[in-house]
Amino acid sequence: MALFGSDKKTKTVRKVRPTVVRTQNVAKEIFNIAKSYDIKPELLDFNILDIQTYTRIKKDKEESEWEEVTPEALRELNNEESFLNPDFQIKQTYEVEIFSKRLDEDELCKNFKTAVGANATKCKVYLSIAAGSSVDYFPRFEDSFLDLINKKKIRAGILVHIFDEMLPDVVSKISARVRVAQHLEFLQNETHLIAEGIEPTPTTNDALILYFEKNKELDENERIDYASRGFIQSVKKDELLIEYIKPKPGKPGRNCRGEYIKPAEPVVKHEPTFKVDSTIRVVEDAKSIKYIANENGYIAFENDTYVIKNEVDVGEVSFKTTGSIKSGVDSDVEMSVKETDAIKDAVGTGMTVEVSKIKIEGNVGSNAKVIAKEATVNGQTHKTAVIKADNLEINVHKGKAYGKNIRVTRLEHGEIDGEQVKVAQALGGIIRGREIDIEICTSHVKAIATKRIEIQKLQGSENIFTIDPLLQKEAKESLDENQQKIEKLELQLKELREELKKQMHSLKEATPAFIEIKKRLLHYKKNGVKMPASFVKKYKQFQVMQENVKNLKSEVSMAQDALNLLTTKTSSFQENIFDARVINRDRWIGYNEIRFKLVDPPMELVYKPMEGSSEQVFGLVEVDEGEYAIRPINEEEIE
Repeated sequence: MALFGSDKKTKTVRKVRPTVVRTQNVAKEIFNIAKSYDIKPELLDFNILDIQTYTRIKKDKEESEWEEVTPEALRELNNEESFLNPDFQIKQTYEVEIFSKRLDEDELCKNFKTAVGANATKCKVYLSIAAGSSVDYFPRFEDSFLDLINKKKIRAGILVHIFDEMLPDVVSKISARVRVAQHLEFLQNETHLIAEGIEPTPTTNDALILYFEKNKELDENERIDYASRGFIQSVKKDELLIEYIKPKPGKPGRNCRGEYIKPAEPVVKHEPTFKVDSTIRVVEDAKSIKYIANENGYIAFENDTYVIKNEVDVGEVSFKTTGSIKSGVDSDVEMSVKETDAIKDAVGTGMTVEVSKIKIEGNVGSNAKVIAKEATVNGQTHKTAVIKADNLEINVHKGKAYGKNIRVTRLEHGEIDGEQVKVAQALGGIIRGREIDIEICTSHVKAIATKRIEIQKLQGSENIFTIDPLLQKEAKESLDENQQKIEKLELQLKELREELKKQMHSLKEATPAFIEIKKRLLHYKKNGVKMPASFVKKYKQFQVMQENVKNLKSEVSMAQDALNLLTTKTSSFQENIFDARVINRDRWIGYNEIRFKLVDPPMELVYKPMEGSSEQVFGLVEVDEGEYAIRPINEEEIE
């Protein structure tokens, strides 16, 4: 075999003389020979003449003599007991013939792009075949392929015939594919495990994980909320708060180069020095120590002890002090904000507070948001502030309030959206609820309810009191969805009826002929005469028409029933509107309006009480079929 290298100075081609060497490092020998000929190492190849394997046991820092292992003994050697002995050593010596590659590459390697690589520990060795490679079958292909792999392993310093029990099977399967195809092309990259040593188990260093310090991962386009700094860390019952991972020594291994891999000693620097009280339980096993919450609340660290608390007192909630506080409405955290200065905000501009229960002694600032199950604001709310709580009490309200049971001492052009709403004094604003009670109503108040609006004292005008069955957003959405279904069903019903009409007309026209055919068929049958195929076909066609009409009638009936149900449901949205009342316990003064909104038919009725009128209770009545009016109602008619 011959390959020629060019001399850079003389531009002549010089042949590398075949050289036989014994070495433990074939790659180094190839490099040295290439350097002596002033050519690239890639231009050289080699044949394997012999492989010798040697082992020894190192005792008491004294190295014993290397002993050769016969090929037969290699099989017995391949066991973990020997390889995991740190004093066991193994090496291989290779007798090879190094020579120049031919200018025209041999037929195996010409388009067969292969490589041998290993993982980081060198415990797993892989054969990679590049996509686009191709190879032609020839006699002794399997032997040449195995020889190619072994040479690549030797170049990479990987032991041969050690840890590679799977290699013959890999070579055999690929060779079989080539033999069957004769010309095999690899359309995708392929990777095959060809050697596997003993992978070491990594050492585990100790670690302390504080799970309660929840670092929220931001979405790609989400901005960082610098106002939320985690003043308190809320926790839930049975939540894992802290975990101490115990150190664990790793297990040794030996890679495919024969090297013993000693595991590192575990690093210990996070052992717990803190204590916990009864609000946190400790669960320990062989791997870790877990600290688990026994109750809801927030976690605090006091006197080297972690505890779960439920109550927190702060002077104010602001960007400078606490930042936003978001423990959640189900956290059982109760907060008290003490700031009472009228010219300061207890909850500052842009702050968000989310707890189970909160009592705010002072004011809620602009663009602030308070969310809780129970909330009390003894100061006033800014017009851009939002308060949400099932049970809510506000002294002076100018912002937006949402809840179930809401009590406001003075409403000053703010908005209230609840179920049971009570306002001591309304000086303008919008009130929505199932039932609304206003002790003193001045001017420019819009009150919208589904069942009742009651005013004790009316001291102003330009007020609008509305009964609207679709006040709740869910009811409006449900009605819209119901209406869409009605429109769809009405269209479907129209199409079905038109098709039924057409099919019944065709059936009617075909009936006389069908009767005649039926008579003839009965005659044929009675006399034992074979019935003509054309008569049988027409008879069956008529039967199909009858079945179609029957099915269409069934579909029409089902669609009509569904439409009736939806129409009844639409009417149910306002079924209680006749029980709804607007009540004014005082005389009517100035200009005011009472409105009732009907769903079916969709219309709004307006009634303007006469100034000075003492009529107190108003409701909706049906004066004639399909005609409605707002009328004064007797007191005893109120449920």
